Amino acid sequence: MSKAPKLLPQLSYLQPRIKVSRWISLIGYLGLILGMLAYNLLIADMHGANPAIIIGVQLLPLLIFLPGMLKAHVRTHAWLCFAINLYFIQGVLICFQPGRLNYGLFMSGCSVIYFIAALYFIRWSFQAQRVLQGEETV
Repeated sequence: MSKAPKLLPQLSYLQPRIKVSRWISLIGYLGLILGMLAYNLLIADMHGANPAIIIGVQLLPLLIFLPGMLKAHVRTHAWLCFAINLYFIQGVLICFQPGRLNYGLFMSGCSVIYFIAALYFIRWSFQAQRVLQGEETV
């Protein structure tokens, strides 16, 4: 005996949530980029290293996703959820370094904000696509 399919929410319920979750995920994403950029340019002691190389290595994986993020591609958000976990791990590790607790908390916080908001954006966007294709709603 198979389960009855769950009814999907109506578009009037989904569309505002999609918009808000997308904006919150963009805030987390851009906050992480700008925070890392500001920290490395203004605060970090590079010990003679070229700041452009350090910033490039840290930000390039995030910047690869920028075009899809600005165009609100759902699959880009999904793939960035995988990549953002590396920045969460880096933020947690930075928290244990003396004098860098605030920066580590900021990195971890922006990563978590992005991750949670992006998951909701992905879920509601795919539900909205299914509704537009004609599946039953509540």
